[in-house]
Amino acid sequence: MLRERLRAGIAHVGLALREPEEFARRWNAGEANYAWWVWVSLVTTAILGTTTYGMTMGILGGQSRILYDAVACTLAAGLAWGIPLPALYILNSLSGSRLSVSSTFLAAMVTTSWGGLAMVASIPINWFFTTAIPHSGFVWLVNMVVFAGVGVAMSDVFGRVMQRLEPARGRTPIWWLGLVGVIGLELFAFFDLFRFA
Repeated sequence: MLRERLRAGIAHVGLALREPEEFARRWNAGEANYAWWVWVSLVTTAILGTTTYGMTMGILGGQSRILYDAVACTLAAGLAWGIPLPALYILNSLSGSRLSVSSTFLAAMVTTSWGGLAMVASIPINWFFTTAIPHSGFVWLVNMVVFAGVGVAMSDVFGRVMQRLEPARGRTPIWWLGLVGVIGLELFAFFDLFRFA
């Protein structure tokens, strides 16, 4: 019994990472009831990605800066996603969306998981350029390019998921990621994550 649940849960997480649109559609249509730890796995993927990427942001500052950036990057990214989440549901509902809170939340969680994976994939890029050309201005530029690339990837995933959940509305809710980006930039500046010493 436990083994079957574990297999099913791993299959659900795999589906979320391979085909996020289908993963969210199955939940929204009531075809799947994901266990609590599947939800936790999605959050953990996002946390793992922001923590490990944050560590590479602090390479030039030594061990204490690596640890600080790991925690601060995760906190800033989590707050940037969490703060505007109620606005996504409320404004979507006001504009005609019929998605439930759980489906809206799941779409955001799948997107953050993809963002976490994109950040993990970007670690070699940041690490290579930070150690090859350890100039703070250049490292800042590399990080901005990485964040822009991750933002584009997340926008694509979120837009596809929302379009699959409500085909008539298309990718309209993607405006929400602009709000996430603005809040994220402010939080990254507040936590001094753009200082590369």
